Amino acid sequence: MAYTLEHFSELINEAVSSIQYPSATPGLFAPVRYTLETGGKRIRPMLTLAVYEALSHRPASEAINQAIAIELFHNFTLLHDDVMDNADLRRGRPTVHKRWGSNTAILSGDAMLTLSSMYLSKCPSDKLADLNECFNSTAMLVYEGQQLDMEFEERMDVPVKEYMEMIRLKTSVLLAGACSLGAIMAGASTEVCAAFYAYGEALGLAFQMRDDWLDTFGDPVVFGKEIGGDIRNRKKTWLLINALNEAQDELPEILREDLEDEELISQVKAVYLRLKLDERCNAAAKAYSERAIAHLSGLNIDNGARVFFENLAREASTRTH
Repeated sequence: MAYTLEHFSELINEAVSSIQYPSATPGLFAPVRYTLETGGKRIRPMLTLAVYEALSHRPASEAINQAIAIELFHNFTLLHDDVMDNADLRRGRPTVHKRWGSNTAILSGDAMLTLSSMYLSKCPSDKLADLNECFNSTAMLVYEGQQLDMEFEERMDVPVKEYMEMIRLKTSVLLAGACSLGAIMAGASTEVCAAFYAYGEALGLAFQMRDDWLDTFGDPVVFGKEIGGDIRNRKKTWLLINALNEAQDELPEILREDLEDEELISQVKAVYLRLKLDERCNAAAKAYSERAIAHLSGLNIDNGARVFFENLAREASTRTH
């Protein structure tokens, strides 16, 4: 078995490029193609394929429909998130709502959601009920996470514990669900499914912690998004919440001032650096990566698969984009 990013990426990219869209309404699906062709990290479908291959010892391509389902669902959430956040860029290109308008972004996102369900159901009949249960419960948790994220925008008293629960719901459970889809397709036991779910959840937390860091301290060319967007939007991140707790006499005043974006980002970033939050955030991301790896310890998988999942976890906390 070939446990490499290139192997899984080739399978996913080929399947994505082979998606057949209805021809009667090209305006509905042009944004879908546009969104999917940028690629992204494809980590969620990779997890589905890798878990399936590791547990079934069969070609990953047998779970490609479920992998595409999770990729379509993920990108559907991005289309809607960008509308809600009024984001200008996604993966280095104008967001769908900036190019086609919010109405098109919402409707094309809806189409992606339905397409994801259609691909999920392309499976052996004895797997369909469990796949649907996993997929639908995961989706509901993602929506809950997005709701909390929006509610946090109106609050200045969000504790770190609540923030971690929000990103667990909004980000981590989708990676965990991707792992579960692969395990279900492989006919794994409840215990094995749970172990891979826990791996994906911890992986997602490491991924999001690093994302918080990248939004402030990353290279915009490599990251593919404008740096400082979270600060500009006063978005509650691990960095901002800790800074609000530890610089109570300074940071709220900065956030209240009518500063130009560049100056606001510069001043808030200076607070983060003084409190060493950049280093602490990276340390937390690394800890979650190690937690993910620990969940693999009791699994009966071959060494190639184990190395792949361990490297993926470590990459989540050190990635540059």
